[in-house]
Amino acid sequence: MTRFSPDFQQELSELMRWRRDVRRFRTDPVEEAVLEACLESFALSPSVGLSEPWRVIRVESDTARAAALANIKAANADDLAGNDGEKAALYSQLKLSGMQEAPVQLSVFCAEETAKGSGLGAQTMPEMRRYSVVSAITQFWLAARARGIGVGWVSILDPDQLCADLNVPEDWRLVGYLCVGWPEEDHETPELERAGWDSRAQGLIVESR
Repeated sequence: MTRFSPDFQQELSELMRWRRDVRRFRTDPVEEAVLEACLESFALSPSVGLSEPWRVIRVESDTARAAALANIKAANADDLAGNDGEKAALYSQLKLSGMQEAPVQLSVFCAEETAKGSGLGAQTMPEMRRYSVVSAITQFWLAARARGIGVGWVSILDPDQLCADLNVPEDWRLVGYLCVGWPEEDHETPELERAGWDSRAQGLIVESR
């Protein structure tokens, strides 16, 4: 017998539907208690071999934020150069991060050489540690969305440069740079779809073998 009621299941589906990649933030601060409640979801997340490999840095100093912003600007220019014609014109109009407005910025890493978990489940697939970090980010994202907070995952940047700028241990690998804050507005339709970049596939394709 399920622990969760049909009403809860419906609300969970609704929450996942509204988990959007936010790029347009208000600059209002996020209350510390609210942020801490969302961050607690990392500790609740499953991980391969109980390795708990996630490492989170709050990027707060002007120096660190300026370095991260310079990073994405350089990477963005490279990506733009890789497009041409109508796609390049559309790309140039996209807002690809909220780094200049988001009051909270988190850099999430995977500790590749953590001794915790004794390597269980990661001997043949060491990337499972990074997948565990992705799972933790997803739980954080849902916890934030449930409280009305938006999250944007910045992927157009140089991870090695960011690791150097933040002076992290050598075995840490960047998994996600997250912008967090109150969204300017809510949309059920993804921003890239609204902008005409691409459309969401309809339904899940499951194949049998």
